[in-house]
Amino acid sequence: MHTPSTAGGRSCLWVPEPSARPGERTDFSYLKLSPAGAVPRLAPDCRYEDTVAHKNSLIRVLDDDGIAQGEWNPEAEPGLLRRGLRTMMLTRAFDNRMVIAQRQKKTSFYIQSLGEEAIGTAQAMALNQDDMCFTSYRQQSILLARDYPLVAMMNQIYSNTADPLKGRQLPIMYSSREYGFFSISGNLGTQYVQAVGWAMASAIRCDSRIATAWIGDGATAEADFYTALVFAQVYHAPVILNVVNNQWAISTFQAIAGGTSATFAARGTGMGIASLRVDGNDFLAVLAASQWAAERTRGGHGPAFIEWVTYRAGPHSTSDDPSKYRPADDWQRFPLGDPIERLKRHLIQLGEWSTEQHEAAWQEVEAEVLAAQKEGEQNGTLQSPHPHSAANMFDDVYEHQPAHLRAQRQQLGI
Repeated sequence: MHTPSTAGGRSCLWVPEPSARPGERTDFSYLKLSPAGAVPRLAPDCRYEDTVAHKNSLIRVLDDDGIAQGEWNPEAEPGLLRRGLRTMMLTRAFDNRMVIAQRQKKTSFYIQSLGEEAIGTAQAMALNQDDMCFTSYRQQSILLARDYPLVAMMNQIYSNTADPLKGRQLPIMYSSREYGFFSISGNLGTQYVQAVGWAMASAIRCDSRIATAWIGDGATAEADFYTALVFAQVYHAPVILNVVNNQWAISTFQAIAGGTSATFAARGTGMGIASLRVDGNDFLAVLAASQWAAERTRGGHGPAFIEWVTYRAGPHSTSDDPSKYRPADDWQRFPLGDPIERLKRHLIQLGEWSTEQHEAAWQEVEAEVLAAQKEGEQNGTLQSPHPHSAANMFDDVYEHQPAHLRAQRQQLGI
């Protein structure tokens, strides 16, 4: 990192820099890692002050040999772990196929979650099906964990005639009330305050449902982030506030958002919210921390704030070329590894999985995604569009269509 400099006794502007640029070797010592099993587990109803020490440590369960260690081990059933592994694999296969579709000009845009699949998958499995998720654009694994249809996701990406959102959202900005997935917003940060407001409304109704909010490290610099924290803390909103620290915003290192001088988890405790810092590539740690946070918020003990330390293995989006601003081998050298490989190793160590089963599972999920793609493309793609009816522009605007819109529709003869 660059350090502040002075010239003639005067302070000069300090612009944070990553430890390496293309062609160099990243020094990941800034991550502040902890050994697996080293961080003590707290009671879900603890005071926020009790979590202050956790802001600089890192909750990890799986060690380098795939063995679960420490008090945060969720001791999950092997069946749940296998389902989590398959969901992560399905997410990765889906992402791979949609990136190819974008390169084939079947859709204009796509954002994958390569390297981050454990975070959305494990948290979804720790929630109730009717809890509401207010995500950013890299949590598609939540929908897949909740068994949202692959074909419907592809129809939305293609904005075709079967698109459940009728072509009114950008690709990958899913929305499903039925599956507890609030409409994704391209204006980053808005989902944070929306989640807190929804959680407050749930508390007003004395409902048992909770909300989860998701934001990336870069977007924590938005004012909405801090507004959400204030309201969540003051009103004890039943909300889990997730920060996915994948080290990079679009092309700026997480230090630009202040993630090196202090951890993002420190912002939660600084606002009086119980906060954890967790290995986001460790499925067991994500599951345990999410269960802890869900129990805390659902039990009326106030919000929970979690910083997930992970790495954005691929480009920010299909419009990005990360080779222009970071070393090409960062993903291979990232010390927290690949979440899929780590859970695979753990299941094999338990005797609940094998290399042969893993290869067969890859073939299965890839075939499932390919079949869904073929079905979805029958409804049209960007390359072979099936035009939407002009009548769609008049629907879902007002609950009761006003006279001037009815007149305009009649003029069009639709």
